[in-house]
Amino acid sequence: MFKRMLGAFGVGGPSVDTVLDSPHAAPGQVVTGQVRIQGGSSDAEIGQVVLSLVTRVEVEHGDHEYGGVSEFFRVVVQQGVRVPAGQLVAVPFQLPIPWETPITAVGGGQLPGMTVGVRTELVIAGAPDKGDLDPVLVHPLPSQDAVLNAFGQLGFSFRSADVEAGRLHGVPQELGFYQEIEFFPPAQFAGAVSQVELTFVANPHELYVILEADKRGGMFSSGGDAFGHFRASHQEAQGTDWASAINGWLAQVAQRGHAFGGGHGGGYNPAFGGQPGYGHAQPGYGGHHGYDQHGHHGGHHGHRSGPGIGGMVAAGAAGVVGGMVLGEVVEEVFEDDGGDFAFGEE
Repeated sequence: MFKRMLGAFGVGGPSVDTVLDSPHAAPGQVVTGQVRIQGGSSDAEIGQVVLSLVTRVEVEHGDHEYGGVSEFFRVVVQQGVRVPAGQLVAVPFQLPIPWETPITAVGGGQLPGMTVGVRTELVIAGAPDKGDLDPVLVHPLPSQDAVLNAFGQLGFSFRSADVEAGRLHGVPQELGFYQEIEFFPPAQFAGAVSQVELTFVANPHELYVILEADKRGGMFSSGGDAFGHFRASHQEAQGTDWASAINGWLAQVAQRGHAFGGGHGGGYNPAFGGQPGYGHAQPGYGGHHGYDQHGHHGGHHGHRSGPGIGGMVAAGAAGVVGGMVLGEVVEEVFEDDGGDFAFGEE
């Protein structure tokens, strides 16, 4: 995106510029492009050309929460690159986007507070020279879109989105974090539920959908959290009537305080259609809920092209959570870039 001089070579050294063929991607896809290195006043040797994917992750430690830029995927695209003086050397690359990569694009714009970037790093004489960040707009999978569209159809309004460090109970994860998206509930549930959080965890074959409702306390009842956990293939998720499923689940939470049958047993659940072939709803209320070992809770976000989720996020962004707006620039999201911490794949 920006040509940058390589400080390790001093004045007159080579410069580097990373160019993406397209900034648009989806989980499971591949981002392609070139790392273009322009030779300086003398020949140069670069040990490795490394690309990584980074995002901002919030971490809880005791009663405190802090954020940092997390590297969650890393690949060496070429080793031993000789750059002759005054010549341009182009290093093509293919960068896989992990299935659990946070979604950052909503309704044709950037999801407030969310950014994923490609970082270029050149290793020179054993020392890394970290480059600038090139943002990638990560769009939802069709299976995720089906869920997100239902939130828009039901009248939810966007509240906020972030990425939390930790693991979710009962959900296989490769990365050490998960994305959360928070919504204000539709008007008919506002008296019983303060907010609903959505989390996606995808892999090549399945989509896990984790719902959490924060219940309001009343004169004769206490507040608390109710959880729902659903797993389906990507094809099955696209065919599910999520609007009816989510509405039914939220009605159960509001009326009885139970999520997916109050945590009793397993099998199919009418809150998610109750139809064979649409995955299995897992009990998620009580001792086995969506919290990880750090006490984090599940909740994800997403995007949509069209009037539903896109309009919902655009409307919810105005005056909600510090007045975040669509199109937040990458520099604002990645401010305080000194606190890197890495989450590798397991």
